[in-house]
Amino acid sequence: MLFYLQGITLGAALILPLGPQNTLILNQGILRQYALMAASFCMLSDVVLIGSGIFGGSALLQHSALALQCITWAGCAFLLWYGWGTFRQVFRPVPAESERQPAGRQRMKLLMTLFAVTWLNPHVYLDTFVVLGSLGSQVPGEERVWFAAGAITASVVWFYALALLAGTLSPWLRRPRTRQVINLLVALMMFFLAFRLFEDGVYMLRDSV
Repeated sequence: MLFYLQGITLGAALILPLGPQNTLILNQGILRQYALMAASFCMLSDVVLIGSGIFGGSALLQHSALALQCITWAGCAFLLWYGWGTFRQVFRPVPAESERQPAGRQRMKLLMTLFAVTWLNPHVYLDTFVVLGSLGSQVPGEERVWFAAGAITASVVWFYALALLAGTLSPWLRRPRTRQVINLLVALMMFFLAFRLFEDGVYMLRDSV
């Protein structure tokens, strides 16, 4: 039980700060559009990443410098594209009716964006593989499952709570001025993350020379 609580605490510390996943789930909750799907995608991704990191993935990451560079530059390019599209909506808001049409295209765009900010973000691997992985490797074998379960529990509770809370506050948060502010924050978040990935990519290139 002690290792389970430690996993929850560390998992919460890594997931609670405002990041691109949280921002996207919050935005979809406000729209009341695929918020639970977004939360489920992030939760399932965390299950895979946390489990892989704690049960040996950290060693794999240390031997995949080229793969990490490819992930970094692909993520940087995608986030710049997505951030620019969101930034344009600050000055040319999309009517609520058009945000729901067509449904299939909206779902695909959301899934692509969630995939990029999750699986093309090297900081995610650093959190799950390096931080959780290194600490989890110090936990006795029989208790390591409880440590991983605790970290996963934090992700499940947080993502679904965020989606449901945003849906509850949706009538107030969907006001035009509020939507403009939220779109601006989302765009700035994506630009900031893209800049961080660009810096990481440059440092990795320097180290490889």
